[in-house]
Amino acid sequence: MNWLAFALMTVFSWGVYGAFLHTGQLEMKDAVNGRYKAFLFVGVAYFLTAVLAPLAILMLRGADWNYPKSGMVWSLIAGVMGAIGAFCVLLAFGAKGTPAVVMTIVFAGAPVVNALYTIWQHPPEGGIGSINPMFFVGLLLAAAGGGLVTLYKPAPPAPKPGAAIVAPGAPAKAH
Repeated sequence: MNWLAFALMTVFSWGVYGAFLHTGQLEMKDAVNGRYKAFLFVGVAYFLTAVLAPLAILMLRGADWNYPKSGMVWSLIAGVMGAIGAFCVLLAFGAKGTPAVVMTIVFAGAPVVNALYTIWQHPPEGGIGSINPMFFVGLLLAAAGGGLVTLYKPAPPAPKPGAAIVAPGAPAKAH
């Protein structure tokens, strides 16, 4: 069951990812380039955790340095897709999307895309007709759940009296 603990850790880290990224974008205090500055630091974080950490682990384990071409290509494609997704999250925030809405759509839609892609890549032995219809009901429920959470998310708290209202991504005005 170690896989479940790791899966739940991923759920948590990716679950707060959008909110943290949005906060980082706003805290850059740059309405024009804040999202790109935030994305730069996402890249720095990826370098630290996805380059240096595995490099150290591979060296400590005495791994060989043989990297088959197809493994490298597919891994690079996966990394590019992840980076494109992270960048598009920032673009969605810049286009007035909020973490509550953007990330709900992302995390409701991604499992549907994953399920359909993996079935296309690895069709079941008996063909599409052999798939339990409840699988398709699950896909519809995942999409509907994302839609319902997006439509009926709780409203943010009202601004405190006398507090300046600042649009997401807009610089705060000095008093």
